[in-house]
Amino acid sequence: MKTIQRNFTVKGKRRQKRKENPNFGRAVERRRIAKSRRRIERRMSQAAKCDPSGRVIRGDDVQYEISDKTRATVHGGIANFTRLGKRIGLAAAIDRRVKLFEVRMPYCESDHVLNIAYNALCEGTCLDDIGLRRSDESYLDAIGATRVPAPTTAGDFLRRFATDDVLELMRAIDEARLEVWKRQPTEFFAEAIIDADGTMVETTGECKEGMDISYKGQWGYHPLVVTLANTGELLRAYNRSGNRPSHEMAYVFIDEAVDLVAQAGFAKILLRGDTDFSQTKRLDDWSRRPNLRFVFGIDAHPKLCGLADDLAAESWQPLMRRDKRPLAYNQRFRPTNVKEEVIVARKFRNLHVEHEEVASFAYRPVECKKDYRIVVVRKTIRVTAGQLRLEDEVRYFFYLTNDVDSSAEQIVFLANDRCDQENLIAQLKSGVHALTAPVDSRVANWAYMVCAGLAWNLKAWWALWLPETGRWAERHGADKRRVLRMEFKRFAQEFVRLPCQVLHAGRRTICRILNCNSSQHIFFRLVNALRR
Repeated sequence: MKTIQRNFTVKGKRRQKRKENPNFGRAVERRRIAKSRRRIERRMSQAAKCDPSGRVIRGDDVQYEISDKTRATVHGGIANFTRLGKRIGLAAAIDRRVKLFEVRMPYCESDHVLNIAYNALCEGTCLDDIGLRRSDESYLDAIGATRVPAPTTAGDFLRRFATDDVLELMRAIDEARLEVWKRQPTEFFAEAIIDADGTMVETTGECKEGMDISYKGQWGYHPLVVTLANTGELLRAYNRSGNRPSHEMAYVFIDEAVDLVAQAGFAKILLRGDTDFSQTKRLDDWSRRPNLRFVFGIDAHPKLCGLADDLAAESWQPLMRRDKRPLAYNQRFRPTNVKEEVIVARKFRNLHVEHEEVASFAYRPVECKKDYRIVVVRKTIRVTAGQLRLEDEVRYFFYLTNDVDSSAEQIVFLANDRCDQENLIAQLKSGVHALTAPVDSRVANWAYMVCAGLAWNLKAWWALWLPETGRWAERHGADKRRVLRMEFKRFAQEFVRLPCQVLHAGRRTICRILNCNSSQHIFFRLVNALRR
């Protein structure tokens, strides 16, 4: 009886302290995180305990039992995303703009969209993985749902979409995006960098409407992807047949992205794309917009090559590439280049860049009414076959821009930085698994790309919501940038795949984390920010 009374007294004191000091809970969390970190450090510093066979991994006798009362989920971090979505009004915006059901029983449009997005956040790779979420009681409690749509119901939902509905869904996501951007510091709005590219989504299916064969012999779809380089967010996606060119309908979605960042208050806008996106019909309109510049690649056709050949020798300047970032650790000894040895031994044709030069000149594309600046890079390439040196090659690379203030070198580096979008598209393909074709029509697969791509945007918004104020602002800013640049798999492992006991107490849902990792302090910083 005394023990029970003492426990009630301790809980009463804790409850009183929480009322008097709002930071009391945060102090407890910090102590527990530090304690867990010290335990791990102790284990790492101790000498390995070996059994007589000399092994560290001993494989002790383990017994499994089913818990009667305690329930847990491996994806405890998902509750943080539901709270974030509620703060930015994501579900409300989707229900307000997307109208697919005459009667909402029992699911709303936002329930279906978020069900697909949360499945991707929990590392689901296809619609069938929704069944795993649906049968996880603790997961359902964590997101505050009685149940979620089944995989077949999700597929039927995607088939309801028409083109206008997908566009409205992307605009609903924009409303939530603007709420996140409002919280960013002033320097965030210095310049918005918008990248556009096309990518091939292959499929082995034979009955998918709208699929076609590309010039490389690949069957599937060819979606357009428009992203914001500042944060890596997916701004627009447009699904096309596999035989369509990269630039088809690109200007429509680029214009929507430009209007979005202008509405958000970005001071400057930069458009980037490869040679397929130098759409000369649109250049004059883009140039008339204030504070908008573009850098597009342009094909090295004979006329441009002739103009580059006619440039005077003094027009060319050496192109000095930027130094690579210094390593934070001692550089290891560079191993032998085995590939190079095989190329030389078998006398394959081998290419090495000898030196690069850069120049610029004025040029008016056929469908434009004014001149633009062409920046050209001339690469002299050393050609060898075994130990024999062949005749050097000269290759030209052209960039079309309306920026007359930046140096030619800066334009080249700006264009080269667009290559990072390839990494982003790779994350959308193999990380989030958004660029796939799980349904049987082009528009339905387009809707799936937008819904699953929302998981990638939620990751970016999760990072952007992290506060970076106070005396630790510099350190918190570094954490924020690290999470923003983090690969999706690593992000899911550190902030979503958190084993949690889920219980209900005092009309609240409590997710009790059962295991800690090295990024737990960042996780709780966002928890406290959302709580405020």
